[in-house]
Amino acid sequence: MIRPFGPSDILIIAEAIRWTIALSAIAFAGGAIGGLLIALARTADTRWLRTAASLFIRLFQGTPLLMQLFLVFFGLNIFGLPINPWLAASFALTLHASAFLGEIWRGSIEAIPPGQREAATALGLRYYDRMTSVILPQAARISVAPTVGFLVQLIKGTSLASIIGFTELTRTGQIINNATFSPFAVFGTVAAFYFILCWPLSLAAKRMELRFARATTR
Repeated sequence: MIRPFGPSDILIIAEAIRWTIALSAIAFAGGAIGGLLIALARTADTRWLRTAASLFIRLFQGTPLLMQLFLVFFGLNIFGLPINPWLAASFALTLHASAFLGEIWRGSIEAIPPGQREAATALGLRYYDRMTSVILPQAARISVAPTVGFLVQLIKGTSLASIIGFTELTRTGQIINNATFSPFAVFGTVAAFYFILCWPLSLAAKRMELRFARATTR
């Protein structure tokens, strides 16, 4: 039986934001760890590390996120390893974030003038000390704006998790739409909540980019 779309439905959609935020936070945190490892591997002196990291990035940047979700969720089930939508979405999005953050941070590391690395080496600093004390602090400053920009894309990308049955913001909207048959009102509300989540981050990324541009011109 079709019922009207009302304020209670808006509250239900609003409550689903927590799952979108939770999934985004897990994927971003896991992607940050994986991305740092990928970035270090991409800039390492060892050739096989660079090759492996490059293949990883090409694989996950060259395939749709939707396909990655399908392969993790259905692929593991085929091999007798049942996995629920929450874990499947977290794992797939973490791998996805690792590839993109790894490439962002690789570019930031390589943006540091070679003289900085050479000076640190001349001072007798080992690899760990060079990276933690000289290279990474400067690269972190460069990477802040694109990293926040990717976080915005990641939040919107969590909507694809609805395809495998994870009940976040988009999936909740689909369920309510099936009961009310009011697609414009339902998905308009969902879009508004995504805007509320992403717009402040987009503004922050833009301000950080402008601040960095001013700092480099001084």
